[in-house]
Amino acid sequence: MTTLYDFQPARPDGTPFALSQLRGKVLLIVNTASRCGFTPQYAGLEQLHRQFVARGLEVLAFPCNQFGRQEPGDASEIATFCDTRYSVTFPLFGKIEVNGSGADPLFAHLKQAAPGLLGTQRIKWNFTKFLVRRDGRVYKRYGPRTEPLALVDDIERLLAE
Repeated sequence: MTTLYDFQPARPDGTPFALSQLRGKVLLIVNTASRCGFTPQYAGLEQLHRQFVARGLEVLAFPCNQFGRQEPGDASEIATFCDTRYSVTFPLFGKIEVNGSGADPLFAHLKQAAPGLLGTQRIKWNFTKFLVRRDGRVYKRYGPRTEPLALVDDIERLLAE
């Protein structure tokens, strides 16, 4: 059986990152974009990261250009934007696709583990969020309109498990 810890998504420079290194942590995995109406959510994601990283939360951002071409830059441009606009300190990964035949295997796994409304697996837009328990099981999926700070109670619950 495939678990979250079997995946090795690419960092911005293309090197694989074994998610098994994060075993025992609560993960918040988000598909992001720099030119989206939801882009200000980077501030909330950074706030969650700073508030909970010492207790075991890891926020992981996966830039995606599939929705309205709202993430057109390369890895360097994305990193610069995130740093200068939102002082992001959590890890950014390489640009991916989250839907279709080119969907990143990690996101295919997340979508299957936590389908959206009416059981749909398709991600509707940027800033869809997946909260993952310390054991690697997906706890819940949140839509783009859910602000990061609305996840505080769920994060607290998982950190206490």
